[in-house]
Amino acid sequence: MLTELEAGVLPAMAELHVSNDILDDRAALEAAWERDGYWFFRDVLDKSAVGRLRSVFLNELSQFGVIDPDDPLARYNGRSLEEFPFRMEPLAERKIWKPFVTEPAIHQFFSRLLADDPFWIPTVEYRATPPVQDRSRARFDYVHQDGFYNAGIPFAICWIPLAEIDSDVGGLVLAEGLHKGPYLHDLSQPPLFPIPDGAVPAHAWRRTTYRPGDVVIMHLNTPHTGVANYSDRFRLSMDIRVMAASGDTPIIGRITTVSQDAVAVQGEDGRSGTFALDDSTYSRGLDGRKVPVDEIPLHFHTGDEVILASRGGRVTVLRPPH
Repeated sequence: MLTELEAGVLPAMAELHVSNDILDDRAALEAAWERDGYWFFRDVLDKSAVGRLRSVFLNELSQFGVIDPDDPLARYNGRSLEEFPFRMEPLAERKIWKPFVTEPAIHQFFSRLLADDPFWIPTVEYRATPPVQDRSRARFDYVHQDGFYNAGIPFAICWIPLAEIDSDVGGLVLAEGLHKGPYLHDLSQPPLFPIPDGAVPAHAWRRTTYRPGDVVIMHLNTPHTGVANYSDRFRLSMDIRVMAASGDTPIIGRITTVSQDAVAVQGEDGRSGTFALDDSTYSRGLDGRKVPVDEIPLHFHTGDEVILASRGGRVTVLRPPH
């Protein structure tokens, strides 16, 4: 049976599998990853570190006047959201993910999980999602597979709740076991190529009530979406991408030259080079849409910070961090 998305209704779905008991069993972890396309860990991230990150979110919301000062529950106070930055650009500009992932306890957990140093890809989404005002639409925000938009970057997605997120608050839902098949995105619908309604079987959807200290690690091809917030408070979470440092990591750096045929990048870690662009390059703009190759010089400029993945001297993905 395919998912029927009724206005205002969150479809019934099973709970996520909890992976805590296999954290130190590499074979079991790999088997679960292959079977399910995700790991879900309960209460493994240092709560003090998560709390410090949450405090940054709360302070930003207070600064915008949309929660009352010192309200730990981040309840929306009803003030206008006309000037509210729904993608939390002020937090993105400050790169608040960096001090979080370098917290010793956080670094230790991901090193333990990956059996390697973590390599963080600065594609970060800071979510401070207010309650929806219009409940006439389906609760799923935008079902997608990250891998479709990031070919050549074999990262995992880390979704981190910063406060309790139940079914009213919304949060993350994912489709278990659908990471192994073909992409579900509709190639006939550029520039976003959305996944058609009903493409994900209803029985595949999973979620749970998330709490601080939890983390979901997803395969880049696992279909997932956010869920509209029907509570009285802001939904607080951060998602970021990670790889093992010994893997085929992309270059994170700045453009030194760019044309419609090639781009040169100087990486933060000393790697650099000039790479060919062609029609197979997935160049993603700030709005998530694919940029045609002949328009790349109009969207990307010398000095811009980018993430670049390549294969055989050809760019597979070129995108800004956020």
